[in-house]
Amino acid sequence: MSQSGEGTRPEGLKILVADDEANIRRILETRLTMQGHEVLMACNGAEALELFRGSEPDLVVLDVMMPELDGFAVVERIRAQSEVPIILLTALGDVADRITGLQLGADDYMVKPFSPKELEARIRCVMRRASSGQSVSGSAGGSAANVVVVGDLSVDFNRRQAFRADERIRLTGMEFNLLELLISRSGEPISRLDMLEKVWGYKPERSSDSRVVDVHISRLRAKLEHDPENPELILTARGMGYMFQRIAQAVKVA
Repeated sequence: MSQSGEGTRPEGLKILVADDEANIRRILETRLTMQGHEVLMACNGAEALELFRGSEPDLVVLDVMMPELDGFAVVERIRAQSEVPIILLTALGDVADRITGLQLGADDYMVKPFSPKELEARIRCVMRRASSGQSVSGSAGGSAANVVVVGDLSVDFNRRQAFRADERIRLTGMEFNLLELLISRSGEPISRLDMLEKVWGYKPERSSDSRVVDVHISRLRAKLEHDPENPELILTARGMGYMFQRIAQAVKVA
């Protein structure tokens, strides 16, 4: 897979699409193939898992309501072994059900019926943000050492990795980008809208879209905080959004 610059699409992705609706599979396979991507198709959750394990795709697009294994189960099993970007397709009307997929580890979701063009835009955003060469804070990767240490937590922006002591903390690409944005503006409250635009690359069309941010913050806290119920690193800015603690006592190596 080769990555292009800001504003252009990533080339040559291997994309796994799983949906039990033949019409949706046909449309997405045609459109994504025309864009130069290799598309793997599955009609149920079990087939999706089998294809995933044998092909190592760059991105997974999953319908939630599928036979044999639903999209939630597939997300959970993929996340047990991989941080590959995942976009859910859901016809579920209950917002709580959509949030379930995010809590299990999906990076984003789209509600059916959806525009294939909008899905393509979401794919570009997710893959661009998941790329090691694209920083949400405006600094490019691959330069001199850039590490922030707060207590026993260290974050290496060039390697896109976080550690507690010597143990690596597994973060998805979107989780790392959100953490990077928070740290780059430590001590400054950041709105959910700003986070959606900077990390996910779109403005919310409905109030429930902001829950994407809330769930990712919750996932980050679960991985980074000693006590996620009483966070000391990622703080809630009431009526605004979230902020990373002011890094005054931290050690910055630049």
